[in-house]
Amino acid sequence: MTFESTPWRRTAQSANLLGANGEPGVTIFEEITGLANEHQAINLGQGFPDAEGPQEIRELAVKAIQDGANQYAPGSGIPALRNAIAKHQHRFYGLNIAPDTQVVVSTGATEAIAAAVLAFVEAGDEVVTFEPFYDSYAAMIGLANATHKVVKLRAPTFAPDLDELRQAVTSKTRMIIVNNPHNPTGTIFDTEVLDEIVALAHQHDCIILSDEVYEHLTFASAHVPIATRPGGFERTITLSSAGKSFSFTGWKVGWATGPRELITALRTVKQFLSYSSGPAFQPAVAQALELPDTFFERFAADLGARGDQLARGLEDVGIQVIRPKGTYFLVADLQGLGNDNAVEVAKLMPERIGVAAIPMSVFALQKNQKDYASLLRFAFCKRPEVISEAVARLQQLPKVLAK
Repeated sequence: MTFESTPWRRTAQSANLLGANGEPGVTIFEEITGLANEHQAINLGQGFPDAEGPQEIRELAVKAIQDGANQYAPGSGIPALRNAIAKHQHRFYGLNIAPDTQVVVSTGATEAIAAAVLAFVEAGDEVVTFEPFYDSYAAMIGLANATHKVVKLRAPTFAPDLDELRQAVTSKTRMIIVNNPHNPTGTIFDTEVLDEIVALAHQHDCIILSDEVYEHLTFASAHVPIATRPGGFERTITLSSAGKSFSFTGWKVGWATGPRELITALRTVKQFLSYSSGPAFQPAVAQALELPDTFFERFAADLGARGDQLARGLEDVGIQVIRPKGTYFLVADLQGLGNDNAVEVAKLMPERIGVAAIPMSVFALQKNQKDYASLLRFAFCKRPEVISEAVARLQQLPKVLAK
């Protein structure tokens, strides 16, 4: 029996999970994490916080378990959470969402990504993303047997070229995937870019999938959902989750909102993936969404301060930093140290200086990886004392690379 063209292999190939021989290999994420564990390095490669979310929200989940919220939740999510999501969208963005028909709760935003792509994208369709990209997008595009087209985000601004965007979206485009605020670059798309995406979606009759999980983690300006732009809502599925906004990444509670017909399609596919999950976490997340504005403001400000702390430490030793406008991540360019091989540097850092980071090239199509060869992504969603120790160790990087 041969499996050369099976869906799993397309998925793996699209997500850069196959080696040069076409066989599954260890990913750079696994390799760097393994090296970090082996050498007890500070892991600034993985994008998860090392501190827990609000105590009062955790207690609500514990109480829900004790009170019996341990069986299947409704496939669309419990009513309390769907209502809270709808209220959240109106409170922060002025969007009027019907909780019964325009909201679905998912097992993290990643499941919603999968359900959305599988609901609308067929073999031969084209899907446009910005590059670098979150690897789940490429994996699902491959699984759907569609063509993945990219619009490059180039350092140091990581702003897309609108002419390149226009050229990428064609009559074959079925979906445009937007990640804003953007992982892994930390950039935020301005309204000119958002409006062009909406215009192209109308012009070419395609759908916008907007991944906004970092919506509350912006440092210079408030988040602007593409669904709030003129003509945006009717063609947009908007995704978010509790993982990034509240530091509960392991709870895997995400959601999608949008027009009834788009959410119905997503929900139809999603019910045959996980059906439902997190019955005790869902009521806790519903309460978290109702936290006062000051919670979200303090959280973003605190995270931004840790990003500045890491950026200053890198800059002090001559490493160019592209400071983020949002998300957990900042990008460092090694060219100033005379090195353009971030993969090699990322592999030696855990042993030589005790810090781990991820090379940006892994977030690109294989044919484009050279365009990001000198860039490293650091996650700063760690406690201040951890960032401080990482900065002290990173002071040695120029000396290590000079040898």
